[in-house]
Amino acid sequence: MAEREDKNLISEKEKWQNSVNKALSKFPERKEKFETTYGEELKRIYTPEDIENLNYSKDLGFPGQYPFTRGVQPTMYRGRFWTMRQYAGFASAEESNKRYKYLLSQGQTGLSVAFDLPTQIGYDSDDDMSDGEVGKVGVAIDSLEDMEILFNEIPLDKVSVSMTINSTASVLLSMLIAVAEKQGVKPEQLRGTIQNDILKEYIARGTYVFPPEPSMKVIVDIFEYGSKNLPKFNLISISGYHIREAGANAAQEVAFTLADGISYVDAAIKAGLDVDVFGNNLSFFFNAHNNFLEEIAKFRAARRLWAKIMKNRFKAKSERAMKLKFHTQTAGSTLTAQQPMNNVVRVALQALSAVMGGTQSLHTNSYDEALGLPTEESATIALRTQQIIAYESGVTNTIDPFAGSYVIEKLTNDIEEQAMNYIEKIDEMGGMVKAIENGYIQKEILNSAYDAQLKIENKEDIIIGVNKFETDHEPPREILKVNPEMELKQKEKLKKLRQNRDNDLVKKNLDSLKNAAKNNENVMPFILESVKSYATLGEITNVLREIYGEFNESVIL
Repeated sequence: MAEREDKNLISEKEKWQNSVNKALSKFPERKEKFETTYGEELKRIYTPEDIENLNYSKDLGFPGQYPFTRGVQPTMYRGRFWTMRQYAGFASAEESNKRYKYLLSQGQTGLSVAFDLPTQIGYDSDDDMSDGEVGKVGVAIDSLEDMEILFNEIPLDKVSVSMTINSTASVLLSMLIAVAEKQGVKPEQLRGTIQNDILKEYIARGTYVFPPEPSMKVIVDIFEYGSKNLPKFNLISISGYHIREAGANAAQEVAFTLADGISYVDAAIKAGLDVDVFGNNLSFFFNAHNNFLEEIAKFRAARRLWAKIMKNRFKAKSERAMKLKFHTQTAGSTLTAQQPMNNVVRVALQALSAVMGGTQSLHTNSYDEALGLPTEESATIALRTQQIIAYESGVTNTIDPFAGSYVIEKLTNDIEEQAMNYIEKIDEMGGMVKAIENGYIQKEILNSAYDAQLKIENKEDIIIGVNKFETDHEPPREILKVNPEMELKQKEKLKKLRQNRDNDLVKKNLDSLKNAAKNNENVMPFILESVKSYATLGEITNVLREIYGEFNESVIL
């Protein structure tokens, strides 16, 4: 019966090809060659021939079951929606607290904190290095006092918190724990995620402080401390988002993100941690880009590949430790300053691909982010985009609805294969840290970014409003601007804090932290004690700088 069907398919395909040839003679196709972002040619049509080796039980399975291609929960969004976690934070803790309360009142189900640049790289607001940057790209957090204001009247036992922080993740996590304790919330009740992914900072983003080796040591310290004290908290969000924003294609995003994950798991196991324990607290963070079908396939491929890595490479026995749980953010790099309202449509399609790919939480960008920080109106539209997908579209009523699509399954297979090829190359180099140090990862991303830009400039790839359908005059739009007086107020607040705190206790705790770092002890308990005595972020980071040193990036030739 199957053989007869195969013959029929071949015969029907030949007939169809004849009709294609006739059509092409009258109406040539738009491009000579259609490609994926990772350079594979896209066929005109996909059929059962393209996935003839697909084994349903082995390659797809059922939602909530290994290899989790179809999702990490048995009922997915029929049980509950993804966490709607809008990334927000600007100016002072007071201003950001107002925005968080507003978003929660509008139906947001989790918080995602954006920190300013000085906070991200370990400088206090009154440091000379912070001049002009305080509160600009996120909220300024100098001490526990700021963190207390940031979460004032926000119950941390009920609201999950994600923090996009990496080199100073240990300090901000300690501040969150301390604020929760002041609210009467125990560490074991805290839910959320800390990004804590330093490797991608060396690759794509640049907010590193210490060299790779001590940075990895601090991350393992967080794993060890968190595995014992923060059972509901994701201790790392291994991030492909910034790798993609730097110019990587879909396959590279999966490959380099999972290769970073392999490095973290390796380091934790070498430190004596149990993969079936700390593996439960790993999470990932991906980009939702423009190519709708490719993005759906990307999420499915990443989930399946990570499950195989955890089971086969690291011998994980816990299925929970094999699950790739991920947050998604729509692609900031695709937003245009030209015709900014077009970004509403881009964001909606990107968000839909994340939902179709099975995300656990989602941030939708605001349409005005290519112009400035989101206004309250644009942030609300971004949140409403998620809510309309969840409540009105109907796509959440069945699980993994694109499964079985010939093109989706073929693209899923292809991305997994390409990503695995990259991972094997990185293994041959000695792992991700070595690949970063010799510039291999950065070169691959730069080449991909160059090719993508060239296609836009040559109009092979169309960006509406940028290289096609441009308009000469666009109406001015309201842009959120941070009041420059805010920086002066933040500096004054710090001055008063240093006058009013117990400075002897601060010195004692910072000295204890310094000794712990010198003696290769777990620094988390000492950072927590320093934070509780109102030592500042900059003071704590400077102690660790003294012991660990600073990283200076090599020039890539």
